[in-house]
Amino acid sequence: MPQFEPIVGRYFTMSVAGEDCRIYVEEAGQGIPLLCLHTAGSDARQFRHLMTDSAVTDHFRIIAFDLPWHGKSNPPVGFREREYQLTTELYKETIMAFVAAYELVDPVIMGCSMGGRVVLHLALERAGQLRAVIALEGADQLEPYYNLDWLHRSDVHGGEVCAAFVSAQVAPQSPDEYRWETLWHYMQGGPGVFKGDLFFYWHDGDFDDRAPLIDTDQCPVFLLSGEYDSSCTPERTAATAAHIDGSKATVMPGIGHFPMSENPALFREYLLPVLDEIRTPQA
Repeated sequence: MPQFEPIVGRYFTMSVAGEDCRIYVEEAGQGIPLLCLHTAGSDARQFRHLMTDSAVTDHFRIIAFDLPWHGKSNPPVGFREREYQLTTELYKETIMAFVAAYELVDPVIMGCSMGGRVVLHLALERAGQLRAVIALEGADQLEPYYNLDWLHRSDVHGGEVCAAFVSAQVAPQSPDEYRWETLWHYMQGGPGVFKGDLFFYWHDGDFDDRAPLIDTDQCPVFLLSGEYDSSCTPERTAATAAHIDGSKATVMPGIGHFPMSENPALFREYLLPVLDEIRTPQA
């Protein structure tokens, strides 16, 4: 007999910036809503291991959706007539449009990489609507260190070059099976999508001097950083935590930039205590 996983997937249409977007979403579990945001250039498959972990799904309703242009979600009608570029405002609007359309009340939002950056914006601006945020590989300011033009050229295979750019971000200890699963997601991305996401990640998503304005009494902030992340380094995560009074930061030895997909067994050792603290806050 087939061994079916507990993950359920479906499509729906929501409005983002005045345009209808057909969105693909997966979920598993019950309890506190835990909305998961994938990395730049990838999709929500990165969270499949979390969705099959009963230690999480017994207490949390895990929800992960593909952003428009990503994975199984469609780009808007007429996408061929524009260049995809993710801005801070568009990113925040998309997430909150999903929260409203899915009728999530007091969710925890956990994002990785660009998702780890945007949750800090949400903690600042939407604290009253969130139970907590978890920033995986997220920081308030980052310095770009490579040329984005390579990610969208007619003479270069887009999927392979995108996977090559992120391959060094996987920790050397991560199981080979999951390393290649993580890179496979990048190999399947749409033309120019990774480059468009990195506009937010490298350029438009900086906090400048606003990080200290986050009120962690209203919205607790947890930051988890992989030891082998050379994009959002542990040092950048620590500096961000120092800017946000009351935030809690953890460096994860043996993990790179994609904790939930590159080494799910090791990642859960760091995530479960955070989820327990969110679920049962101290009086």
